Amino acid sequence: MPPKTAFRVEPLTPERWDDLVELFGTRGACGGCWCMTPRLTRAEYEKHKGDGNKRKLRALVARTVPGVLAYVGARPVGWCAIEPRTEFPALSRSRILAPLDDQPVWSIVCLFVRKELRRQGISSRLVEGAVAHAKRHGARLIEAYPVEPKQDPMPDVFAYTGTAATFLRAGFREVLRRSPTRPIMRRAVRSR
Repeated sequence: MPPKTAFRVEPLTPERWDDLVELFGTRGACGGCWCMTPRLTRAEYEKHKGDGNKRKLRALVARTVPGVLAYVGARPVGWCAIEPRTEFPALSRSRILAPLDDQPVWSIVCLFVRKELRRQGISSRLVEGAVAHAKRHGARLIEAYPVEPKQDPMPDVFAYTGTAATFLRAGFREVLRRSPTRPIMRRAVRSR
């Protein structure tokens, strides 16, 4: 694992766009997603898959901060999509991930770590940085929708929402499970 002194988490701003492109590569992290799956209907996602989703994410970055990047030194090594749940309409359309209550929550919907650095603890540190970012922007409750595989190893492509173990290490607790492999987890954060 990289030393803590070299690791940092920064908001994704227009100035850091090229770092995200480098991290995601030509496939947009996974199959042309560009982290747009939770923001679009299935039809919209398929229509814009690839370069269209890339353009949509870039336009989003021009007007807001849709998540955070992790760095080791100057090298981007990870991404976490985190914003208020209302920014991810696909969650409300999901039977499994529908809202639990009326509390305002921020949602973590995607974690991506460079392939050669996976399983080295970066995801947990990235989640901690994402929680700190959300807290600075007024979040009091963070929600995550990880997978809990029925068997190991799980293909990386299915772990884009993170694993339950990652979130447990970052102080989250399970609050509901509507699917055997998909807990809904929360972490409360206090203002300073």
